[in-house]
Amino acid sequence: MTAALGSGTDLRAEPSEVGEPAGRSRAARLRRKVLVGLVLAWALAITAAVVLRGGGDSPQPGSAAPSTSPSASEGPLDATQVYRTLLPSVVLIRTTAGAASAENANAMTESATGTGVIVNADGTILTAAHVVDGAGRITVTYADGTESAATVAAADAKQDIATLTPATLPQTVVPAVLGGAAEVGDDVVAIGNPLGLTASTTSGVVSGLDRVARGGPTAISGLIQFDAAVNPGSSGGPLVNDRAQVVGVVIALANPTDAGTFIGIGFAVPIGAALGAGRGDGQVPLL
Repeated sequence: MTAALGSGTDLRAEPSEVGEPAGRSRAARLRRKVLVGLVLAWALAITAAVVLRGGGDSPQPGSAAPSTSPSASEGPLDATQVYRTLLPSVVLIRTTAGAASAENANAMTESATGTGVIVNADGTILTAAHVVDGAGRITVTYADGTESAATVAAADAKQDIATLTPATLPQTVVPAVLGGAAEVGDDVVAIGNPLGLTASTTSGVVSGLDRVARGGPTAISGLIQFDAAVNPGSSGGPLVNDRAQVVGVVIALANPTDAGTFIGIGFAVPIGAALGAGRGDGQVPLL
């Protein structure tokens, strides 16, 4: 645009006509110069506007190149993001007590429903020991809806922790990421199947550490206290921090009555203790 204006405009002063008064000639030349100056200023303004708006055919020297923003924030995740990240690793556990016989194939009756979390690429499931204690049959249901029988690989009644080995795996196995120690005030999410309401999630904070709770005939120490709502069926489910890392395994709730419902206090075994490593970082599962 600037080149076109320059090639089509004669910027030389024209000679005055013969017999034209000197004053009038000077005034005419002055008007021409003012007019030419205005045209040049207008051309420069238009060119600058095109450059600033990125309307040129190529980037101007010194102009900033366009860049893309990161696809995900490096900051903490919200409860929705944590839930979506962990859900493929969470399983529903159903158990039946007793053992069926040839005479009575219906001898088994459903005795417990709980939750587990896949913690290894081989499909190993971590859960609460009391969920599978005394079970004659264990069935796990994966997030994609497929089911499998499972057996108890190991159990620690002192920590109320057990690991399960499933007979078959889902098409895609998604082990959860295991985190380090929790701290008081940390945001946490609990995922489980409370009261048979599958794939439920609640959120809260870590309320205390090194708590003691009674699990059956023995007391379990070193527990994480949290206020994300849990109820029967939540046992064995993951307690997850805001980085989508499992920091504990839910095992109990506190209620001064016999109702067995949540009143604001839940307990979880720290992931390090659940894996046999104390309160450690949980990075190397001892399974």
